Amino acid sequence: MLISVYVPFAVTAVLTLLAPRLARRLTPRPAAWSLACAALVTAAGWTGSLALLAFTGIAQIPQVAAEGHWSVAALRAEDPVYAVVAAVSAVVLVASAVLLVVASFRQVRQVARARRECAGLRGDTELAVLDDDTPLAFALPGAPGRIVVSRGMLRCLADDEREALLAHERAHLRGRHHLFLSLWRLTAALNPLLRPLADTGAFVLERWADEEAAAQVGDRVVVARAVGRAALASAGASRPASLAVTGGEVPQRVRALLAPPPARRSLPFLAGALLLTVCCASLANAASDSDRMVDSAQRARCAVPAGAASTAPPGGHRHGPAFCCGLHHRGERGEHRP
Repeated sequence: MLISVYVPFAVTAVLTLLAPRLARRLTPRPAAWSLACAALVTAAGWTGSLALLAFTGIAQIPQVAAEGHWSVAALRAEDPVYAVVAAVSAVVLVASAVLLVVASFRQVRQVARARRECAGLRGDTELAVLDDDTPLAFALPGAPGRIVVSRGMLRCLADDEREALLAHERAHLRGRHHLFLSLWRLTAALNPLLRPLADTGAFVLERWADEEAAAQVGDRVVVARAVGRAALASAGASRPASLAVTGGEVPQRVRALLAPPPARRSLPFLAGALLLTVCCASLANAASDSDRMVDSAQRARCAVPAGAASTAPPGGHRHGPAFCCGLHHRGERGEHRP
C-alpha cells in the first residue's frame, strides 16, 4: 500500500500536464470522451487514495481500534504512514467533499434555470429568435433543448454563415455537451488538479461542434468565417451560456477550421487508457493491502500472550490465543453464543 496508494496522484499529475496539450491536436469527439473518462477515473482515484491514507491515521485512534477489534501497535508496524500525511489527507478529503457538494448544488440550480428559460421561450420549434439587437447565439439544454439566436446576430451573418451557426449549436444539443461540462466541473471541484482538463474540455466541445457543422455545411471556410464574425460581433457582450458559438479560444478554433480535419490517432488514446488502467489497478491493490493490514492487526489483538493468560484473576477464565481468535471470528459470523 505504501507505494500503490500514491500512484493515482502521480497519474493525475501526468494527465493534467499532458492531456490538455494532446487533446487540442486530436479529433474533438474522441478527445472529449477521453477527457471525460480521465476526469472521472482520476477523481475516483484521488478520492480513494485520500480515504485510504486518512484511514491509516483514524484507525490508530484507540477508540476506533477498540471498536474495530484491532491492535494499534500492529497497525503502525504494518503500514508506517506518517501521522501528518494521514491528517493532511483527511483534511483534504473533507474539503474536497464540501467543494463537491457546493458544486453539485450549483449545477442543479443551473440546470433548473436553463429548463425554466427553455420553457419560457416562445414557440415550440427548436429555434427561438430573440427580438434583441445584441448579437447572441447559444444552445439552451432542456427537454428538449432550444437554439437561441438574436436578430442582432442574424443580421451580422450571411445565409451560409447562419446555416453554419445553427449547425454548430445543434451539434451541442445532439451531443449533450452540457453533461460533459457538468462532469468536468464536478470533478474539478473534487480535485482542483483537474481544472486544466475542464478548461480544455470546454474548448474541445466547441471544436467538436465546429467539426460537426463543417461536415453538415460541407465547407470548413464558411464555418470558420461564421465563428470569426460571430465572435467579433459579440465582443464586449455578456455571454449567457457556456455552449455558445463564440465560446472557447476563437482564434485557435478558426485556425483549426482553416486547416484540414485532424488525423485520427490511436497512440495517445492507448497511452491514456494505459495510465487509467494503472491508476485503477494501483488503487485496487492499495485497498487490498489495507484490508490485509486490518486483518493482521485484528489477529495480533486476538493473540493474547501466554503469560497474560496464566495471570488471570482467581475464578476467572483463561483464554489462549486460539480461543480468542476463534471467538472473534465466530462473533463475526453471528455464531457466538454466551
